[in-house]
Amino acid sequence: MKVENTQVQMRKGILEFCILEIISRGEVYASDMLEELTAAKMIVVEGTLYPLLTRLKNAALLDYTWVESTSGPPRKYYTLTDTGKEFLEQLRATWGELVESTEFIIQNKKAQQS
Repeated sequence: MKVENTQVQMRKGILEFCILEIISRGEVYASDMLEELTAAKMIVVEGTLYPLLTRLKNAALLDYTWVESTSGPPRKYYTLTDTGKEFLEQLRATWGELVESTEFIIQNKKAQQS
């Protein structure tokens, strides 16, 4: 088994959460999301991002508005819906629990090795 496969699956598992966190800050353009996710080493390509944004939109978690651009075609800016904000709050709670549980297991291992 290759560690890279597990790493990719771990990133995929939290990608939706990360996207919603980015959008929660205010209107955001998809390429800005892609830039931040890439900088965070989430290793996302456009082919991954756009279908996920569509799925989140279809689930009524986010919405978008078209904004005219002076340097090209109009841009689609994403925002969270009220349902999306509630969903994100639940994900934040779950993330906190997962981090706490994982740290407990890691620390327990270290304590047993002492």
